[in-house]
Amino acid sequence: MLLTLEWKNNYLLLIDQTKLPTKLSYVKCKNYLEVADAIKKLVVRGAPAIGVTAAFGLALAALNSKTDNLKIFFEELNDAYEIIRSTRPTAVNLQWALNRIMQKINHLTNIPLIKKVIVEEAILMAEEDISTNKSIGINGAKLFSDGDTIMTHCNAGSLATVAYGTALGVVRAAKESGKKINVIATETRPVMQGSRLTAFELQHENINVCLIPDTAVGHIMAKGMIKHVVVGADRILHTGHVFNKIGTYQLAILAKTHNIPFYVVAPSSTFDLKNHPNDIVIEERSKEEVIKIGKKAVAPKNIDVINPAFDMTPPELITKIITEKGILSPPYNRSIKKLMK
Repeated sequence: MLLTLEWKNNYLLLIDQTKLPTKLSYVKCKNYLEVADAIKKLVVRGAPAIGVTAAFGLALAALNSKTDNLKIFFEELNDAYEIIRSTRPTAVNLQWALNRIMQKINHLTNIPLIKKVIVEEAILMAEEDISTNKSIGINGAKLFSDGDTIMTHCNAGSLATVAYGTALGVVRAAKESGKKINVIATETRPVMQGSRLTAFELQHENINVCLIPDTAVGHIMAKGMIKHVVVGADRILHTGHVFNKIGTYQLAILAKTHNIPFYVVAPSSTFDLKNHPNDIVIEERSKEEVIKIGKKAVAPKNIDVINPAFDMTPPELITKIITEKGILSPPYNRSIKKLMK
């Protein structure tokens, strides 16, 4: 099983996902600015993985501080908090993780103790992520039968978490229970997380996977080849609106049209109980991701580009939401409220 991130000898080791699938290499982060850069440049991505990485970013900020003045120490930590928080505005796990660390230490006054607590809390979050994903997998695997073919979008596997995965975690759990599951993965333009990451990961795990262009989704569904659609989430509102990788919304519409169950898979840390759909900032990424594939230009250099990283899927298109605490059904404003109590 791929381990996306690892804390070793007071530095953070990350799989460099920008190099996959041709090369499995690692990036060593020795300070919080390197962590922020890794998140921004998609060296690490996926809401749960980003959250835990952010926690270790604060750990590095604390460990690298040389001051013995408590006021200055917290000012340095708050600077690191703001820089890391600003890297990816849409996924909620990042801020959830940062807030969890800060709440853990806000009553402490001993700097060496604070450093120790931050590191221990980040390590605990990494361990919890794996156990949470395994619980999600067990819950979700019950929905699938032997021989089912599942469509997935982007990457919500081990590479989007510390390990095991969310949407791909239910596939992995179904396989571990003895079921044969086939996966059809979309390429997920423009950064190709489906072709570069999901296809790589599933082949690594010896799970049968077939890759399709994003434009082939409707055709494949119309052919009756898909039993379920399973995706992850970067933020789920208390209303049941789901923010996930751009293209998720159109998959949900097509699934509804073809009477295919559409499942969202995410840990409870992905739920946002405060905000409403219009409050959420959709991250707009560089035009370079669209006009180039790698270093090769595939569009005119001066073309205008709209490149949102995420879209919003309304609750009426979602069949169920699978979490570590159970499986939610509509109406989501009620089932989410009950779950999060």
